[in-house]
Formats: sequence, C-alpha cells, structure tokens
Amino acid sequence: MYRVKDTVVLILILILLGSMFPGHHWGDWNDSQLQPTIQKLMKGYNRYLRPNFNEGPVEIGMSLDIASIDAISEINMDYTATIFLRQRWRDSRLVFPGNESVSVDGRLVSLLWIPDTFIPDSKRSFLHDVTVENRLIRIFSNGTVLYALRITATIACNMDLTKYPMDKQVCTLQLESWGYNLQDVVFYWTRGNDSVRGLDTLRLAQYSVESYYTSVSQAVYETGNYPKLVLHFALRRNVLFFILETYVPSTLLVVLSWVSFWISQSSVPARTCIGVTTVLTMTTLMMGARTSLPNANCFIKAIDVYLGICFTFIFGALLEYACAHFCTMQHQTIEELHRVSSLFTFILSGSTAEEPVDQSAKSDAKSKTGSKEKMSGTGCSLSLVKDASRRAASVFIVENPHNIDRHARTVFPIAFLFVNILYWLYYLFL
Repeated sequence: MYRVKDTVVLILILILLGSMFPGHHWGDWNDSQLQPTIQKLMKGYNRYLRPNFNEGPVEIGMSLDIASIDAISEINMDYTATIFLRQRWRDSRLVFPGNESVSVDGRLVSLLWIPDTFIPDSKRSFLHDVTVENRLIRIFSNGTVLYALRITATIACNMDLTKYPMDKQVCTLQLESWGYNLQDVVFYWTRGNDSVRGLDTLRLAQYSVESYYTSVSQAVYETGNYPKLVLHFALRRNVLFFILETYVPSTLLVVLSWVSFWISQSSVPARTCIGVTTVLTMTTLMMGARTSLPNANCFIKAIDVYLGICFTFIFGALLEYACAHFCTMQHQTIEELHRVSSLFTFILSGSTAEEPVDQSAKSDAKSKTGSKEKMSGTGCSLSLVKDASRRAASVFIVENPHNIDRHARTVFPIAFLFVNILYWLYYLFL
C-alpha cells in the first residue's frame, strides 16, 4: 500500500516539473542554461575557425605555475611535473559591453576555439579530473580569453651523467602548436622570465633548482615552421647524501686495509682476513652504487672513478702483503742456505786438516799438473757466471723484508691523499 502511494507521488512530481520547464533537455546544454551574455556571444560563433581568420596570426600569451616535480629518473632520463598552464588570446567575436569578465564552466570549452598546444617531449600526460576536469575559462569584455588547465606530464630530459653525483642537469619544458604554423598563431611569454612561478620555492629530494630562464623559438618540421616556447631550468644534485652513503664508507674501507701494515708478517691469517674482507666489502659497495643508475656504457661516472680508485688501493694493500710475505720467505730460505753452506765448509775444512801430510803432498803433486790446465780455461768463465747470477738475484732480493711494511705505511696514505685532491679538484671545479 505504501509503495503504491510513493510511486504515485513521484509521478506527480515529475509531471509538475515537466509542466514548469517544458523546453528543458536534461543532461544536455542548450541556450536556456547559458547566461544572456553568453547566449548573444554564441550566436553565429564558429569554433572551427581561429580568431583573426584571414587577418593575421593570433597572439597567444603563456604562463606557467610549477606545482611540483614529483620524480626525476636517471634510468629513464625523464622527470614528472604537475603544472598549471595558462593561455591568453584575444577573440574579437567575444567582445561584449561593460568592464567585467565572465567565468564559465570548464565543460563549455567545446563551444569555443582554443589553441592546440602540446608538449613535444612528453612521454605520458593527463588532465586532472577530480572532482571535475580542472579547466578554467574566463572571457573579458574586450574579447580576451583566459584558458587555464592543470596537467601532470612525464617529460624527457637528456642527462649527462659523467660527473654523477656532482652533476648539474639542464632540463626543458617545451610548448608547441600542433597544427597551426607561424602564419596562424604566435606564442609569447606574458611576462618574460616572470611568467614561470613555483621553481623558486620548489623542494626536491636530491636536487635544488639552481637557475631558470625562458626563450622563444620556432620548431621546424617538414610541414612548416611552428611556434615554440621553452622553459630551461638547471638542477644541481645534492652531493651530501652520496658522501654519507658511498664516499665515506669507501674511504674508511681503504683506511681499514692499511691496518694490515702494522700487523706482524708472521700473522698470516689476520692479514689475509683483513685484505680479503675489505676487497669483498668494496665489491659489494660498488655493485650497490650501480643499481640506481642506467646501465649505459657511454657513461664513466665520477662515482665509478672514485670507487675504482678505492678498490685499487685496497687490492694494492693485499698485494703488498703478498709481496712482503714472499720476500720474507725468500730471505729466510737464503739465510738457511747460508747456514748450511757455512756448516758444510766448516766440516770440509776440519776433515782436510786431519789427513796425513804425505798423502796431501802426493795428491798435491798429482793435482797440480791437471788443475793448472783446467783453471786456466774455465776459471774465468765460472767467475763471470757467478757474478752475473748474484747481480740478478740481488735485484729481486730484499735485504730486510720488514722495510716493505714500513714504506707502505707512508706511501699508501700519501698517494691516496694526492689522488683525492686531484679527483675533487677535477670534478668540482673543472
């Protein structure tokens, strides 16, 4: 019973509304929904023809508000930004009396002529539509039209990463006309460099905006010359994060590898453990530093150079112990040979002294005749060979192997400091 009553009441309300608004089309735009001024302006208006048709190009002024730069990717070499794009032009067909302006619903954009502006370097872009499409249309009494919209776009940026992470990247935001050439439309910045706002107060995770400027140029294609506006902005990377994450740990690993110079050479496990551990840790640090960067062979980055320098010094400290240990073992072998030879000489000299005199006299008489003949021919050549072998062996024999560690304690820190000075001077000031 109650359902029947509700249905009857609803039908009566719909009949009443239909009688009050007989010409209304729900969900569609018609003249009755527009203001009287808009109704007059729309009569005879052709949105498919640009203003000043056959009379000269339309001058379109541009201004930007950079709301945010959400992400800057070195791997994809692009950045994602949210911008407020404002365009102004004068359409003589929209002049109306008075000094006021009329703000109309953004959905009425389909009734007006608007420029076909696009971002040529954009990879992905979209117009915000929460809660409605973020468009603004304002018509002034002199026919000037203000058209603003909110866009988020991912734009390509060619980056030079040779000085990463002490690099400075210059990115651009370009605005061009898609179909109208320079004979139809002309772009200009409304207030020069002041046409761009928001970059001064922008806060980024790894970058800081160093400078920016605007320029006006033209895009040359096969179909003609088209107007183009360009915003150039320079981004300086904040190096403090990378100093704490990469440079300081790698430097401490190099210093840790020098600890082995103060450990006794006889402590083979201790020195070997320090050398191998520092090498493996440095390798892991190098692999982790490359994960967030593009795998491009054309870039030898500054951080790669520094990690390579640190790895060379750490590996050099391990090789230093190998050389010092080899020289120590060689020195000990030579000392043992000297002891054996001296003992053997002592034994031979004692045995020859105990022999009878007559036997020695007879043997001397017999050997004199033969030895004189042999010594004359081979004595000179044997002495030359012995001298040459001694000189060659003296080149590779260290008199005191412990001096290798003593010299390494001074040479390695001085060399590392010198290389660091050259490194930072080159990448920071050149």
